[in-house]
Amino acid sequence: MNPLVTISIPIFKCEKFIIRCLDSVKSQTYKNIEIILVNDCTPDNSMFLIRNFMEANPELNINIIEHTENSGLSVVRNNGIKAATGDYLFFLDSDDEITPDCIRLLVENAKKTDAQIIIAQNRWINTFDNTTKDYGFPTIAEKKYYNSNLEIFSVYSKGGFPSSSWNKLFKKDFIINNQIYFVPGLFAQDELWFFHLILKTDTLSIIDDITYLYYLHGESVIFNRGKKNFENYLTILGYLTKAFKEEKNEVLKMLIKSKIILFKEMVLVMQWKALKDKKYLKTNISKMQKLTRLNLTDYFSSDFSLDVKKKNFFHNIPSDLAVRLFIWRFER
Repeated sequence: MNPLVTISIPIFKCEKFIIRCLDSVKSQTYKNIEIILVNDCTPDNSMFLIRNFMEANPELNINIIEHTENSGLSVVRNNGIKAATGDYLFFLDSDDEITPDCIRLLVENAKKTDAQIIIAQNRWINTFDNTTKDYGFPTIAEKKYYNSNLEIFSVYSKGGFPSSSWNKLFKKDFIINNQIYFVPGLFAQDELWFFHLILKTDTLSIIDDITYLYYLHGESVIFNRGKKNFENYLTILGYLTKAFKEEKNEVLKMLIKSKIILFKEMVLVMQWKALKDKKYLKTNISKMQKLTRLNLTDYFSSDFSLDVKKKNFFHNIPSDLAVRLFIWRFER
């Protein structure tokens, strides 16, 4: 028996892309699909186009959730989860598309492994210069199947799995039973949600097939990060620090600490690339120094890689020097 898969798509200012997105769902070779569209009070013609699409394709199982006020992507994702009736859940952004065999390949792996999360690969499509790049957000884990929470989190903490919510098949009950929802108000919702999810994950599977086409265009979030976005990353670091303090398992606790340090570095790199603002860089480094970091005994522990130890050291020297060294490390 083929399980029902819910594909959740957010609707907000996507009139340029939504029909391409929906056509890719319509073209799926796997047919037991429920499509949930969450309209976050989009001000453009997206809903007009969607309703025309629904009239032209009555065979598709499409449900629309209408927000009464604009609530942001976290609330959109949460309402998509709550409305889903499928056995599995798949997030698809409205400006992207999926390959015709995307859901079939993911479900085949899910039936074979019974994993809580199945991750596939992606292709970047750059609309600026009409180029493509396979594995733009790579999955670089050594194994294709994991059945240990500590091993899964260890791979994740080192960047082995992309933190995007999209292009992954999730057991819906796994999310619901663990009450893992997106935190409202964040610009980088996926980072924190996936962290909370991986803390609970016992089984995870990976397929090598490229099933998701991620479009890079002028309205992509990746090109439109400002100071508000980076303040949100600091908020996420606060949540990671809270999880570290509350964790009882000492091994997992050390893995969370490594994740925090590598996450700090990632945020600083993205901030510098986007803003090139020395004063703001110093401000964020100073704030990060007050959050979880290695202590002296950690430097003599094999629980932390040399790379983590070096990054932690560079983050926590006097902030003026930390800024100069960071820029030197980045620009060399």
